[in-house]
Amino acid sequence: MSQAQIYQPAVSRVVRKHSIRDLRYVVNEWGNTDKPLLVYLHGWCDTGSTFQFVVDALGEAWHVVAPDWRGFGRTSCPCNSYWFPDYLADLHALLEIYSPQEPVRLVGHSMGANVGALYAGTLPARVRAFVNIEGFGLPDSDPGDAPLRYRLWLEQLALKNGFSTYTDYEALASRIRKRNPRMSDAAAAFVAREWAREGADGVVRLRADPLHKLRNPVLYRRSEAEACWRATTAEILMLYGTRSEHARRYGDISTSMYPEARHSSIADAGHMLHFEAPREVATAINGFLRSTL
Repeated sequence: MSQAQIYQPAVSRVVRKHSIRDLRYVVNEWGNTDKPLLVYLHGWCDTGSTFQFVVDALGEAWHVVAPDWRGFGRTSCPCNSYWFPDYLADLHALLEIYSPQEPVRLVGHSMGANVGALYAGTLPARVRAFVNIEGFGLPDSDPGDAPLRYRLWLEQLALKNGFSTYTDYEALASRIRKRNPRMSDAAAAFVAREWAREGADGVVRLRADPLHKLRNPVLYRRSEAEACWRATTAEILMLYGTRSEHARRYGDISTSMYPEARHSSIADAGHMLHFEAPREVATAINGFLRSTL
């Protein structure tokens, strides 16, 4: 595929590196620093840079900051395992750099939205508004599953299974396009090059640390998440796609997360809203966050 056939960004991105909790964090930025700050938190196995489609639809009205979480994208991590509280601590350190005094406007997708949701309740004074895109939490765990979960985790550590590899970027782009049918071929080609890199052997491998594939041995306790949600004082918009499996699976409980939140859906779009409906996402984000300035 020629360069002309790959999505060409309309708004230029700057990549910065910050020392955050002993890691060299890669942070993607768009727009001028004199514009209102918007912090975007990407989902599992994604990168901050693929928010590009939404940024292009937003124009240059915001200063958008989107980190690559530890062990994803271009933020490498010499980690033996990944624990969810570390994402909150990473976010807190990042906000101390970009907005040490003023509460921020967060936009999170999927895993990033769940991080944002916990953070907004843990430190409510630090978050002015929060757009939660497809971040519904998880169903409660059964404590009786603990022995099996620990055993599976130990077995997976020994196996050291990695992510799938691809013969070239086009093969990965085809898989991305298949899972997100509203995407253009050019957009999928762009994402493939953000998600992966080509090795000296010509094989295309995802930038994500394979350790992320380990099933977490710590059971999800929804009551703890709910305690954080109840402590949140930020204005909240819940945004989801009508074709999303996540919305169908967890959407019935999403209304109880934040009884006062606004809710909005995007028709004919799946879980990866920023891939399939970036203009609609940008319109929803801009309309909501502008009202909080």
